[in-house]
Amino acid sequence: MRGVQGGPFPPGGKILKQAEPTVVVQKAYDWALWILPKVAKFPQSYRFSIGHSLVTSSLELLMDLVDATYQARNAGSLAGAVREVNRIRYLARMAKDLRVINLDSHEFAAKAMDELGRMTGGWLKSTREKT
Repeated sequence: MRGVQGGPFPPGGKILKQAEPTVVVQKAYDWALWILPKVAKFPQSYRFSIGHSLVTSSLELLMDLVDATYQARNAGSLAGAVREVNRIRYLARMAKDLRVINLDSHEFAAKAMDELGRMTGGWLKSTREKT
């Protein structure tokens, strides 16, 4: 099930349907583990505004995906997850522009959110096509 470059995806970026929920949830979990220590290092002037929003959106993303995994009708949870991905994108961009995170961290965040957004959007699309 591993892709050409050692990632969890098969060649061509297609996600196997049976692995989709667990892969997406794991990616969101890994994201939350990465962002929490970063936010703890934010200057106090941004920790309780941008930092708190980043943590809240990251945890909401994870919880929406966990909820979607256990629901037969999961379009609402998946739509919420897509919304949180977009919120995180803007918050990470703002953190970069304010120089709270460095360029490398922003690049990692952008790539992670792009991947999570594509995976979650694909899952949502496949759910809507079934109904």
